[in-house]
Amino acid sequence: MRFRRTGPVGIATDPEAFEAFYRRHVEAVTRFMARRVDDPHTVADLVAEVFVAVLDSAHTYRPGLGSEIGWLYGVARNTLSAERRRAVSELRLATRISGRRLLDADDLSRMEERLDAESPARRAFEAMAGLPDSERAVLELVAVDQLSVPEAAAALGIRQGTARVRLHRARRALRRIPGVISPTVMEGLR
Repeated sequence: MRFRRTGPVGIATDPEAFEAFYRRHVEAVTRFMARRVDDPHTVADLVAEVFVAVLDSAHTYRPGLGSEIGWLYGVARNTLSAERRRAVSELRLATRISGRRLLDADDLSRMEERLDAESPARRAFEAMAGLPDSERAVLELVAVDQLSVPEAAAALGIRQGTARVRLHRARRALRRIPGVISPTVMEGLR
């Protein structure tokens, strides 16, 4: 589908049509953002985000509902609103943590020890990510959440025998990965 002057029809699939649309409107979108945002880097990022959003939503343009620029400004407003919500959320988070005490040398040392001690578990989680969902779910419930096999089966809505088979397969797959977690620890869990 080629670009039509009546709107951004086909720009998502036609690079030339998108380029023409972009060239025709980039200054207007930049002015729109510059009127609302005072940081040049943020303006540039938002303009880029607007045109990415245009690619995703070009199919929503309806000429009978308004002009091309009106539709584009709607996309720009939505992009700006999303950015403002993200910034507010980021500010709230920064405010929440700003009053917290930073780690001193002893805290940092204890944290590093904890991280070292938990590295086999992190490797296990990474390895578990490669398991089929059904096997990983049973293994997580049993090995991580400390449920019994019957409890895990009930939580997943499967039979106990099925849960046992999936757990066995998951443990066998993890045993093949050196240094992930001791098989005796895995077998010692319920």
